[in-house]
Amino acid sequence: MPETATTARPLPGAPVAEAVFAEVTDRVAALRAAGTVPALATVLVGDDPASAGYIRMKQQRAAELGFASPHVHLPADATRHDLAAAIDSLNGDPAVHAILVQHPIPAHLDYAEALLRIDPAKDVDGLHPTSLGRLAAGLPSPVPCTPAGIEALLAFHNVPVAGRDVVVLGRGTTLGRPLAMLLAQKRATADAAVTVVHSGIPNWARHTRRADIVIAAVGVPGILRPEHIRPGATVVGGGVRYEGRRLLPDVDEACETVAGAITPRVGGVGPTTVAMLFRNAVALAEQATHP
Repeated sequence: MPETATTARPLPGAPVAEAVFAEVTDRVAALRAAGTVPALATVLVGDDPASAGYIRMKQQRAAELGFASPHVHLPADATRHDLAAAIDSLNGDPAVHAILVQHPIPAHLDYAEALLRIDPAKDVDGLHPTSLGRLAAGLPSPVPCTPAGIEALLAFHNVPVAGRDVVVLGRGTTLGRPLAMLLAQKRATADAAVTVVHSGIPNWARHTRRADIVIAAVGVPGILRPEHIRPGATVVGGGVRYEGRRLLPDVDEACETVAGAITPRVGGVGPTTVAMLFRNAVALAEQATHP
């Protein structure tokens, strides 16, 4: 008889997010009791339906958690000056504790330039060079939300990381690079031997096949396949690409026949990313209130 394919243990993100939101709710309540309403401001440029949907979701979650959520919506033909002026206004507003510029923005604008404009003390995404520099130095700062969510997801599901071999497939500034720094730090939920592989590494699969944990963070649909991982490894899909409304993950679904544990195609890293956004936001509000 043919051997029956094994099914990996699922690593859903929803229960991780729920635990984080419960913690954030308590922290928001403490701030409000002391007279501070934490505020996460959002900036949307243009009318991209997906981006507008993300903003609505974040505003709804903000209301549920007790945040104020001031919003700036600029037209698609907004200039660099318009976007800079909107960010400067939020930077200068003491009632705003955290700022998010929704990505992507129209092609004639520079997202990196907008990011640099944000006051690092209000950098909720943790992607300002000051925040990334503090992460590299092991100093307190907002941590990029998807990497932080992945660390929390592994810890919640009792996946050992300390002392293990972790391979991150991808070196992007929003995920791969900060995640590698995060998981290499000396901490019970990190402290791993981390290898970063990418398109410049010939036969990168020789690294992923020896790893205890493989984290795909490329944005290339189906790039990680069963032959790229060793039996029993933990697989985390962090990178995705969209074709219209269809989500295309980095991890081929057939990997669950080889992996010991794996994030689901939908509902894995995504919910934890949103949760970490609000954890960063409440932390920034606390720091502004008690510097």
